[in-house]
Amino acid sequence: MERRKVQVTGGSTFTVSIPKDWARDHDVEAGDEVGFHPDSGSLLLTPVSPTETEEGTLDISGMEGDELMRAVMTMYVSGFDVLALEADRITSDQRRVIRNATQGLVGLEVLEETGNRVVIQDLLDSSELSIHNAVRRMHLISTSMLGDAVDALGNRDLDVATDVIERDDDVDRLWYVVSRIFRGALRSPKVAQEIGLGRETAFDYHSSARQLERVADHAAKIANVTHELDADVPGEVADALADLEADATDIVGTAMEALFTDDPEEATKLANEARADVRAIDEHTRAIDDLLHDLDPHHAQHLGLVVDSLSRSADYGGNIAETALQKSAPTPDP
Repeated sequence: MERRKVQVTGGSTFTVSIPKDWARDHDVEAGDEVGFHPDSGSLLLTPVSPTETEEGTLDISGMEGDELMRAVMTMYVSGFDVLALEADRITSDQRRVIRNATQGLVGLEVLEETGNRVVIQDLLDSSELSIHNAVRRMHLISTSMLGDAVDALGNRDLDVATDVIERDDDVDRLWYVVSRIFRGALRSPKVAQEIGLGRETAFDYHSSARQLERVADHAAKIANVTHELDADVPGEVADALADLEADATDIVGTAMEALFTDDPEEATKLANEARADVRAIDEHTRAIDDLLHDLDPHHAQHLGLVVDSLSRSADYGGNIAETALQKSAPTPDP
């Protein structure tokens, strides 16, 4: 860290010089503009570029299937506004994967398509995105998926189970949005300022969103079990699973309340309640395991996966509660 003295010019204006090496590394010359961004007690300095559009080019020669899909998603999360995908010849299979990836990500549209190049642009303005609303939406969808998945299991309702599996794509879409915003806030103080959150808070939301994405994955896993079962779930077991689901959902809900509240004392109280409830889940799961011992081994194995998914969902709620505790704790001065 370099130290520079603050000076007064004109009797009322504070000035401070910037390191010449830094200016050269960032192509800052006399007459150029720089931006100052307040951030949790600090003042961050950044160059102001003539264009704010981030463009990226990727050679997709030889890429196909999941590898190509992940490459497009990675560039999206990394914050590129324009993605140019190039190869000597882009195959029809590659185009199909690119279209599927574009449809699975919020805000992307194909702008240009030739034999050797596909250009995709993000049409969303980062200042219009709300990481808070995206995480809240993830919470509502993932917990509703969990409840519907257990209901579908008890009733052997394959239509509802299929709907739960399809809704997992909605949560994934929001997860990628949250990841994109979070990485943008880390990279650029301007983005952090636009979304109205400190970077530590953005990190807390991103961490919690990851837990919610996992809850949705387990809801989809339970829905898949419904498709695999070849017999009805005994009433006593179905009721016990519904109770366990309600407990897990309550833990996640309490943890999310703790995360979103601005009152540190209330956040600490709610987060500790959620963590205490997680510890009580173990006794609940053992009671259900005892019920499963009397069932056909194949049937019991499938239902055991459901118990595990619900228990893990409660654990993810506990992880969110831990994040809420850290968010509400006092922080040292920078």
